[in-house]
Amino acid sequence: MDAGGDPYIEVDGATVDERDVEALRGIDEYGSMYRAAEELGRSYARIQQRVTELEETVGPLVVSERGGAGGGGSALTPNARELLARFDRLRAEFSGLARAEESVVSGRVVDRGERLGTVETPAGMLRALVPAEAETVQVGVRSDAVSLLAPDDAPQPAGTSARNRFEGTVAALDREGDLARVAVDVGGETTLRALITGASVDRLDLSEGDRVVASFKATATRAAPAPETGTGADEDKS
Repeated sequence: MDAGGDPYIEVDGATVDERDVEALRGIDEYGSMYRAAEELGRSYARIQQRVTELEETVGPLVVSERGGAGGGGSALTPNARELLARFDRLRAEFSGLARAEESVVSGRVVDRGERLGTVETPAGMLRALVPAEAETVQVGVRSDAVSLLAPDDAPQPAGTSARNRFEGTVAALDREGDLARVAVDVGGETTLRALITGASVDRLDLSEGDRVVASFKATATRAAPAPETGTGADEDKS
């Protein structure tokens, strides 16, 4: 874990973090490095450079597929899949230290792509993985996918892969050993729950009533169809 509570792994001196994993999963999901960059809102050149840097240490990660009906694309190597599996095991170990909660926010899909969509919620707009046809949805966000930063230190959405950014107030903070559960009131009767390290609480000097920025990646969400009842308040469930 780094100081912010995010997992990473080291392979022969190379550090593989969540941004690297997000890029590899995007390539695997969309079958194209260019498409992955577009969907994740990141620089194609930077993703390509980063993959090349990692491959110099950890071995082949992405191979090009040319021709065919789709015009070719990119695919992950077995080496890359093993790297993702290692990261998943690390994430599972972290999540297993404490039961992760899930914030569920109701909203309406106002724009959609092939997989990602924009959802209007009481707290504002958010990007999420949305169902193909549903208009009214419930978006689930796991607490271990939410990062917290001080407002002055938080990058703007264009400067981070965490596409969803909500400023709010710490409504509750409960420390459990090396971890802490934080509830953030982001407005519109919406509460986002974050599971972070105690070191992060100390670094941010967090206490109830503090202003923070809660952020999470669009790919860390899951939206499911909901009854057509408008964009009411959220629910929290374990």
